Amino acid sequence: MSIAAMYGADRLEDAKFKSRDLLELIIGYTLILLTVWTAGATQRFLLITSTTWIVVTSLLLRPKAGLYGFRLSGLRRSWWIIAAAAAIAAGAVAISDRIGTLHLPFSFAQHPWRAWAYVFWSFVQQFILQDYFLLRQRRLVSNPVLAVATVAVLFSLAHLPNPLLTVATLIWGIVSCTLFLRYRDLYSLGLAHAILGLCIAFTVPNAMHHQMRVGRGYLMYQSAVRENSAQPEHPNRVHAPVGNR
Repeated sequence: MSIAAMYGADRLEDAKFKSRDLLELIIGYTLILLTVWTAGATQRFLLITSTTWIVVTSLLLRPKAGLYGFRLSGLRRSWWIIAAAAAIAAGAVAISDRIGTLHLPFSFAQHPWRAWAYVFWSFVQQFILQDYFLLRQRRLVSNPVLAVATVAVLFSLAHLPNPLLTVATLIWGIVSCTLFLRYRDLYSLGLAHAILGLCIAFTVPNAMHHQMRVGRGYLMYQSAVRENSAQPEHPNRVHAPVGNR
């Protein structure tokens, strides 16, 4: 085979993989948006479908591509990300305590396991954001800055119509994707994501983020509060006297 023929075959193969990456991104993102904007049995079905699609296209259909960010050795260089997130959270807690917005989220007070579930969900989000979206986007475009910006915008739009989380995830999306390209570590980013997310839940009033809801859940928040009269619309202070809780 001539050099020209080999070069042409390589370009054809590259185009094939890029088309596959684009198709997987479109289908994966569409499923995520449909999950966010539905409820009940439909949402549960779409959640299972989305999860299955991401797992199959990441693990089963790409066995040679492998996964990035799961080696614990990556923490040796990226541990400072966790420390930085903790420092930011500590500062936010101190400020919110001073101005009176520090509170224990109702859902965490009633079901403490949800805090740990959010930690797990933070790692899942980072896997989807980095391993699924960012790496595919990097194969589609040669400019890493453009790849990071595109994925961060997609991440942010998935949190509409929650204004606080939309802005926060845009900033965090840019930061976390940039850090992932440098360190290839999901553990530090997942834990930092959890720390910062819980910080928002504890320091920002529910009225501003509707208990961290997005999509249809954000719009239905007020109705849910009215239906559950036992749930206070305004959170209690963490350091409120026990008798007032």
